[in-house]
Amino acid sequence: MKNITLLILSLILITSCVNVNNAEKVVETNSVIGYDMSDDDKKRDLIPGSLSNIIVWEKYIKAHNDVDLEQIKSLDSDSITIRGPRGELIKGIDAHIEFLTTWFEANSPKWKIKYAIANDLSNDENERREWVTVGHDITLQVEGNQVNAAQIIDVRISGGKIQEFLVYERAKGEDE
Repeated sequence: MKNITLLILSLILITSCVNVNNAEKVVETNSVIGYDMSDDDKKRDLIPGSLSNIIVWEKYIKAHNDVDLEQIKSLDSDSITIRGPRGELIKGIDAHIEFLTTWFEANSPKWKIKYAIANDLSNDENERREWVTVGHDITLQVEGNQVNAAQIIDVRISGGKIQEFLVYERAKGEDE
């Protein structure tokens, strides 16, 4: 009986010493982490999104770095829409793959993810939209010269498929 009591007390002591700092890192899923402005200037709350969407984007970037067009196609939604940094508008899987085939051959792009933030919002129709905002470094070969750029990409993901993304880009300076 004495051993059982000591065992129970030991277990209580051990579990009470668990690092509580990890509990502070948990964000309530309904916590507001920022806002988005609708086209008619209404603020919509951003809340924490699913980390599984970040994993989808990581697979997507790996497929791009590996020039794996089949994997990219498998992660694209049928109605994917892409808005590029120079005004490009690409709609649909076939147009996306056609664009990438030419672009990969001409520029040999390689991405490195610098950060990723999963966030969700409810649109004006009260539909939940899942987004990931990602920062990348990208290296391109343009006319035989290496170009280094920084990108921020907003990606909407639903059901494990890339629905749309918007690319913002700037050339990096020599000291970056």
